[in-house]
Amino acid sequence: MREVVLDTETTGLKPNGGDRLVEIGCIELINHVASGESFQCYVNPQRDMPEGAFNVHGLSSQFLADKPIFADVAEDIRAFLRDDKLIIHNAAFDLGFLNAEFKRIGGESIPPSQAIDTVALARKKYPGAPASLDALCRRFEIDNSHRTLHGALLDAELLAEVYLELIGGRQPGLVLSAAKVEAVESGDQPARSARAPRPHAPSSAEKAAHADFIATLDDPIWNR
Repeated sequence: MREVVLDTETTGLKPNGGDRLVEIGCIELINHVASGESFQCYVNPQRDMPEGAFNVHGLSSQFLADKPIFADVAEDIRAFLRDDKLIIHNAAFDLGFLNAEFKRIGGESIPPSQAIDTVALARKKYPGAPASLDALCRRFEIDNSHRTLHGALLDAELLAEVYLELIGGRQPGLVLSAAKVEAVESGDQPARSARAPRPHAPSSAEKAAHADFIATLDDPIWNR
């Protein structure tokens, strides 16, 4: 089963009010385990960067000036996302920006049904508790000390760990390591030496001890 953990950074909060996407980061999960495959790119928003947004992610207009516009990376984004489930923290926000960008270039929108919202999962599992990414990292003791600024790929990596905890955590004993899978498939497994059969007949000393024990009992069944 393939899933994609996704996060975005933007110039603000209103995708239909002039704000634009500036970064997308994705982590691939196979059977709820990170595969090592990821996707990240910065996007030139073709507009200025408000101070409030810059204070959140640290991406300036100057830094983004030579980055590709969304139309140039849209196909790469689609190729990584495919039609697989998307794991997103506050899915309506990120999908709102992605779909606004796809709409500008005449592309097809991503349906809401393709996304799993981890905010909704957290609120259902822990009613009334804070559901921000930082709060969930604290709850699950996930180290996010290096998250001084928001970053799409970093946040996707943290969210992948949070998502795993929200769905119950992975039981390592139920997952074969890549090395074990390869060994099983290739038949290249270490030889095992056969053990000698274990003797089951009682020894003379054991028989004598048993007889002494029976002698201490009243009408033992062994004497019937």
